[in-house]
Amino acid sequence: MFDLHGYGATILEGARLTLAAAVTSALLAVLIGIGVAMMRISGGRFANGAALAYTTVIRGIPDLVLMLLIFYGGQIMVNDLIARVDVWIEARGGEPVGYLDINPFIAGVITLGVIYGAYMAETFRGAILAVPHGQLESARAFGMTGFQVFRRILVPQAVRHALPGITNNWLVLLKSTALLSVIGLDDMVRKAQYAVGATKLPFTFYLFVAILFLVFTSLSLLVLRTLETRAQRPYH
Repeated sequence: MFDLHGYGATILEGARLTLAAAVTSALLAVLIGIGVAMMRISGGRFANGAALAYTTVIRGIPDLVLMLLIFYGGQIMVNDLIARVDVWIEARGGEPVGYLDINPFIAGVITLGVIYGAYMAETFRGAILAVPHGQLESARAFGMTGFQVFRRILVPQAVRHALPGITNNWLVLLKSTALLSVIGLDDMVRKAQYAVGATKLPFTFYLFVAILFLVFTSLSLLVLRTLETRAQRPYH
């Protein structure tokens, strides 16, 4: 039976965790991306500057460096703040909060969400700007409310323009989950590392992980390309 020397089931468990982290991170990235994109096109100087600074910094630093910085550096900053609060609480006879140990899954999801939120922001900003402004003005002239214009005119067309960018960002994000093993997440890469350490068969286990990633990305591409085709159908 092909069970990878007894580690096949364990790696598949890690694969489910990898997918969970990828999907959750993608949802967070979409929410961040939409918010930052709206800040970029809002016309407000402060909002536009803050959004531009965020996307510039995030896109200019390697993902692994950002991950280590946010996970380890962020944890140190939070615990340093907690320590200061504990001193204040203890001085007044209260119960201190203590040390905070951030869950690797939560930390990984937040990190990937923050990183790819910057890429999603540019995708959504470009998609919104691609919608002809005259159509929005015409909809308002016909008496539509701002929400109706947003829901009936802006969103349907912006989604069509955004889907190719969302597809690319999702594929890159999915592959970037391999970096989460660095911060202690028991994903399929980390499970494979355990197996390699026990069996001394790196090619076997890392090839299996590579095949799993290829399967995930291929299925994702098939689904998202189908959505793109269906979204563009009215314009064919």
